[in-house]
Amino acid sequence: MTTAATHQEQSTTTEAMRFVAFELREKTWKLGFTTGHGQKPRERTVTARYQERVLDESAPAKRRVGLPETPPVVRCDAAGREGCGLQRFLQAHGITNPVVDASAIAVHRRRRRAKSDGLDVRKVLRMLRRYAQRERHVWQVVKVPAGEAEDPRPLHRDLATLTQERASTTTRIQGWLSRQGLRVTSRTKLPEPLEAWRLWDGSPMPPGLRRRVRRVSAHYTFRSEPSAAVEAERHALLQTSPEGSLDQVPQWMQLQGMGSNGAWLLGRACFGWRACKHRRDVGGVAGFTPTPYQSGARAREPGSTKSGNRHGRWMTTELAWRWLRFPPDSALRGWFRERCGGGGKRLRRIGSVAVARKGLMALWRFLETGVFPAGAVLKEG
Repeated sequence: MTTAATHQEQSTTTEAMRFVAFELREKTWKLGFTTGHGQKPRERTVTARYQERVLDESAPAKRRVGLPETPPVVRCDAAGREGCGLQRFLQAHGITNPVVDASAIAVHRRRRRAKSDGLDVRKVLRMLRRYAQRERHVWQVVKVPAGEAEDPRPLHRDLATLTQERASTTTRIQGWLSRQGLRVTSRTKLPEPLEAWRLWDGSPMPPGLRRRVRRVSAHYTFRSEPSAAVEAERHALLQTSPEGSLDQVPQWMQLQGMGSNGAWLLGRACFGWRACKHRRDVGGVAGFTPTPYQSGARAREPGSTKSGNRHGRWMTTELAWRWLRFPPDSALRGWFRERCGGGGKRLRRIGSVAVARKGLMALWRFLETGVFPAGAVLKEG
């Protein structure tokens, strides 16, 4: 018995297409134009952030490649320091321009490889033609948020930066005083009792050390004011913002084990403007996608990809340890005790990442369908 093999016809829609690729740098942008089929690309360099010049280069490029005035155009650029401003500019002019994850572009691994803007543009053009022929796995396209959705996103990053800077000042002061046999008891009232502090032999604190401690303590106070302002801004947004994406933050804060920092960060970084369709999308957002390795009889699991949002992955992992304590009868806690309760520190650390992934799925399911996480408890009051 013979079965006819399924044959998929090759797409011929790229015969009259023009492909455009961008290599964005700090001072100049490199543009590449081609129609494919072995044609040498036309390369042009324009001033960075001069979007009108990008449109002006289109007419000479069409004459150069010998296409009609209105051929189908496929454009792309790699995500980087320039952000998504070029994509929004082209979209406003009715031009589709997918933004490509630069780390998803395959490169040769044979010894050293040549690296230049011209070579990069040609490589992206070749991959763009493959992408236009519906080879979707050739790279990863970045989901670009709208301008109004991107503006409040860095709020949690500002708060994390300010908190880290304040913690670094405390660590410096603690290190200086520990070398003299002293210990910091209160950071808010640090400058006042310095003259009264005594070393191990009863002598006063050296004057140079007192000046250094005062300078760093002033830096701590300086960082505390904008940190309080950021928290006040976040609280005001939760109270007055009409955005529907912020409704999930108070919804998550009702669960025991979820605070304002975790609910806000996950809401803005992971689910604020993304539309996850299934569990694989949720795992990919935070970088919890598994990476199985199999070669012959050897098979192992190196770990997760860590290619998603690092802020959301960090917060979810931190929340996993709270979910193992609150509430006491949660399904996640029972699963962790059954699988990793009798293991050592390494196994419990690996299990905590699995709990973080399962917890993120439960939060997404609670947000989308209203299904209450198994064993979860609402906060009192």
